[in-house]
Amino acid sequence: MNWKILLTTFVVLAVILSGCTESEDPADGEKGKVVIGSKLFQESYILAHMTAIMLEEEGYEVDVKEGLGGTLINYEGLKQGTVDAYVEYTGTAYSQILKEPALEVWDPEVVYQKSEEGLNADGVVIVADLGFEDAYALAVKKDWAEENNVSDISDLEEYASELIIGTDPEFANREDGLPRINELYGLEFKAVKPTVANIMYEAIKNDEVDVVSAYTTDTRNELFDLRILNDDKNALPPYDAIIVMSADFADANPDAVAALEKLEGQIDTDTMRGLNYQFDVEKRDAEDIARDYLIESRLIEA
Repeated sequence: MNWKILLTTFVVLAVILSGCTESEDPADGEKGKVVIGSKLFQESYILAHMTAIMLEEEGYEVDVKEGLGGTLINYEGLKQGTVDAYVEYTGTAYSQILKEPALEVWDPEVVYQKSEEGLNADGVVIVADLGFEDAYALAVKKDWAEENNVSDISDLEEYASELIIGTDPEFANREDGLPRINELYGLEFKAVKPTVANIMYEAIKNDEVDVVSAYTTDTRNELFDLRILNDDKNALPPYDAIIVMSADFADANPDAVAALEKLEGQIDTDTMRGLNYQFDVEKRDAEDIARDYLIESRLIEA
């Protein structure tokens, strides 16, 4: 056989074998890079790393943008292609991203369905419902609540003008947050102090604010002896935790979708609260918390 033909045959075989090697060995990083976004609080950090680890197990190179920003920063990143996936909440998607009107009665299934439909129309898909809800709630110190017989948000009406409320960066202005509370309950607080979640919780601990926009999975509610007030007028929507992904990225990376689908229903509220406790109290690293949980849950090997 002519040496040129032999050389050409060798090159073609080498290319074919090289391609086979890449597809059969996901650990070589040839699947490409994935950027995971995160919001500005501990739970989001932990879940971002959990998402990243599941993708790393499939051979993707992953970059976690821990504390990237609020809802719209992460979502715009998803739309612009600078973020490929992040953990969102259905109530936030429904009211803050999609600007859907408040339901007369908040039904978690309706909110999920409407959120999924709206996100799909916007080029975003839900790849996993993690299994827990982290809802917004108003919280006050338990001793003050007992002294003043306050258990519902409506009980704040006679005290609101004397109270300072601390919120996270979004709750003070977002349509499903404080404006909705004020509208339905007729509250007018003495002052509103938006800040990041860590400082917000420290502020009520140190009596610098009287009320906070608490998260129901946050262990600091118990640590700082706070009472979550009953939303007796149903002002706040449900907030089921979901992993959202760019539809373009999902279509191009079915292995990534399959990897994250393994997280479907894997985390209940008590579990998430326990993971947050490890971050807040035990001062563990978010990535270590995420990895240990995935190993304990047998979702990945040690």
